[in-house]
Amino acid sequence: MTLVAGIDSSTQSCKVVVQDSGTGALVRTGKASHPDGTEIHPSHWWDALSKALADGGGLADVAALAVAGQQHGMVLLDAAGTVLREALLWNDTRSAGSAEDLVAELGAAALAARTGSVPVASFTITKVRWVRDNEPDIAGRVAAVALPHDWLTWRLRGYGPAEESPLGPDLQELVTDRSDASGTGYWSPAGNRYDLALFEHALGRPAREAAPGQAPAPNTVILPRVAGPAETVGTVHPSLAGGTAGILLGAGAGDNAGAALGLGAVTGDVVVSLGTSGTVYAVTETPATDATGTVAGFADASGSFLPIAVTLNAARVLGTTAALLGVSLDEFASLALAAEPGSAGVVLLPYFEGERTPNLPEAKASFHGLSMASTTRENLARAAVEGMLCSLAAGLAAIQDQGITARRLLLIGGAAQNPAVQAIAAQVFDLPVQVPAPGEYVARGAAVQAAWLLGGTRPDWPQPGLPAPAPDHRPVIKEQYDAVAGAIYG
Repeated sequence: MTLVAGIDSSTQSCKVVVQDSGTGALVRTGKASHPDGTEIHPSHWWDALSKALADGGGLADVAALAVAGQQHGMVLLDAAGTVLREALLWNDTRSAGSAEDLVAELGAAALAARTGSVPVASFTITKVRWVRDNEPDIAGRVAAVALPHDWLTWRLRGYGPAEESPLGPDLQELVTDRSDASGTGYWSPAGNRYDLALFEHALGRPAREAAPGQAPAPNTVILPRVAGPAETVGTVHPSLAGGTAGILLGAGAGDNAGAALGLGAVTGDVVVSLGTSGTVYAVTETPATDATGTVAGFADASGSFLPIAVTLNAARVLGTTAALLGVSLDEFASLALAAEPGSAGVVLLPYFEGERTPNLPEAKASFHGLSMASTTRENLARAAVEGMLCSLAAGLAAIQDQGITARRLLLIGGAAQNPAVQAIAAQVFDLPVQVPAPGEYVARGAAVQAAWLLGGTRPDWPQPGLPAPAPDHRPVIKEQYDAVAGAIYG
């Protein structure tokens, strides 16, 4: 049995899975937490990765691994490989004004044509622009810009600041993949290349893609080399693997692309993931270009494309409402299922943390349609579930407006195991809903990529699932949600 490892460095924690490369059978796991916050020093990711690997039994018997991780996070390095400031994460909205500036200067349609996306505060390019405008001393010292999984892969290969790494700070060895590069806002999925002029517009300094063996150009920022889906980008340094040499490293992936690999998603599949953020994305053979900015035209980790809509508010909507009602999540589910579809007209716009889709970074959550009769615990609970899912259904509709055909919906993430969420999802979405068995699908996708390196073809591991909710589409739920959202935000 040949073993592979997959790593998911998410917002909350680092997860490791070790699996049989032939069958996908799970052998062991490990986990370590990340600190809370919207800006985090990358050293916390490195410490958590080390702890998670140890918790998962180490790498001595592993033949290959890959790292998937949270998208968009901006890691700034100086020429010595030192992190210049805490990384601004995807959920840090301070760069909302920078996003507006970029769109005003370059035009939404032009940006969508160049990169497949219209940048919002989540995107790396807006954070780069924010640093230029607010931290000019740091901006002038930037020698490379990486993403979380790029930086971790680089460190696993033995690179980093001289005092912390065996191979030193060779920035030309930074490498990423298509899926994560497509979330920066300065890489084109359709053209399969960086838009270097766009990066220079954001930072005010030229950039070029990393090229191993080349000397750095004066005043030029290095962007990670973009590797192919099944490309081996190096090996884990033996000093980081208990002396074991030759462990192959894949290019890695952004978290949603990693989950798509882990689920075995193919053209026609739509994935709705309910974690800290909510995401809805589809696998397609053609790139998407949405000048409204609702759909980001990302790439996937298999060589195809992954148009995606993202909400900032997902599972925590349920937790927050359950706390308001003073009940556990199990009791919350029972309350929600006791109410009728449509919650007697009660609607929650679930913008507790502002919102990305629609682009409302300063918005707040609000209940609507409350009357003396409708203000019940049951209706409030159900409206929370309906609001969370309807915001994602709006994203799915925007993806379908791109001409993409959806055949089935895969519902994943921690909140997907809530029985109320499963039942109401079958009423909100007009698609067959399937609920895969609980699992670390982002880490599993990274393990799929690692197995791909060894076998030369993408593995087709069996996908365990739970019984699918019975089809029960109730259009009234989304109709009343859309009416309220349209009346308030247009």
